[in-house]
Amino acid sequence: MRGAGGGANLLALRSHNTALVLDLLRKAGTEGISRLELAERTGLTPQAVSKITARLREEGLAAEAGRRASTGGKPRTVLRLVPEAGHAVGVHLDRDELRAVLADLDGTVVARRHAALDLGAGAEAVLGRVAAVVGELGAEVAGAAGGRSLLGVGVALPGPLDHRRGVLHRVTGFPEWDGFPLRDALAERLGGVPVVVDKDTNAVALGLAVGGEGGSFAYLHLGTGLGAGLVVGGSVHRGPRTGAGEFGHQVVQLDGPPCGCGDRGCVEALCLAAVARGEMGEAARVLGTGAANLVGLLDIDRVLVGGRTVEGAPRVFLGGVRGVLEARARRTGEECVGVGLVSGESRVAEGAAQLVLAPVFGQDG
Repeated sequence: MRGAGGGANLLALRSHNTALVLDLLRKAGTEGISRLELAERTGLTPQAVSKITARLREEGLAAEAGRRASTGGKPRTVLRLVPEAGHAVGVHLDRDELRAVLADLDGTVVARRHAALDLGAGAEAVLGRVAAVVGELGAEVAGAAGGRSLLGVGVALPGPLDHRRGVLHRVTGFPEWDGFPLRDALAERLGGVPVVVDKDTNAVALGLAVGGEGGSFAYLHLGTGLGAGLVVGGSVHRGPRTGAGEFGHQVVQLDGPPCGCGDRGCVEALCLAAVARGEMGEAARVLGTGAANLVGLLDIDRVLVGGRTVEGAPRVFLGGVRGVLEARARRTGEECVGVGLVSGESRVAEGAAQLVLAPVFGQDG
């Protein structure tokens, strides 16, 4: 997320200033906000705000929301965001299923899709399935808002991957994807529609931050694999090589059972093995051990857990992770960090849509 900051009356920063204005329009909701208030809160001149809002109205992104009494002079015209003026598709590619959502500028989901998927079926088959789903969702807004096209498509899937270039690395269990340029290949398949690619855990973390989850936290996602999305100082932490968050492949048992990544004794391998045995309490304890390592390394405020496996036994996982963290707090004399559940089958897809939407408002996409 972008921290609070004033605007700059420079043509070179026009997009930055527009994002500042759009963000305030969105936060104002249906009640709207006046141009004078926009100038005061952004630090822009009234003239700059007038130019920006005029352009936004021409593009259909802003509209009048009535008038508001002022302390002196004539009533002020207030403006609001037009959520239906733009949409983004968010796609979650898991190892065995595809979930997709169509979200408006407010992030409100207006349509959903769900289908079985085999990530190992090869790039051609997977790209074809994604393109078909995007086409279905795009058709639902075709011709709306003056014929505006989709703003873009966000795709979230298991890592590791290069977020900046949209290139996959060796997805655990699917080595054939190593080096595949997913972003560019999908954009070509979609006829040039902008595409953003990121890890599933980063997408959820971004969605949580945009939705108001403040401070520094770790989102731990346990489904068919295990990973983490890290928000530090209000921003998604991806690292200089965009490889941060490979939480599942920290070794916690030397010479432990082999993991699909090629190492042994990884948190993911131990956790999924316990799940396969039906020992959810043990899986939760392993997950908590990994979480305690993160807390010790990063001094984060909260640990949030989610994913289809967690949602299958939420009380067990919340209790197990909290128990390990409380035991750590007793040993160290520190206050125990908060633990929470992130639920919802489409949370990754919704976060993927924010990969496209958040930058429109000057936030960390």
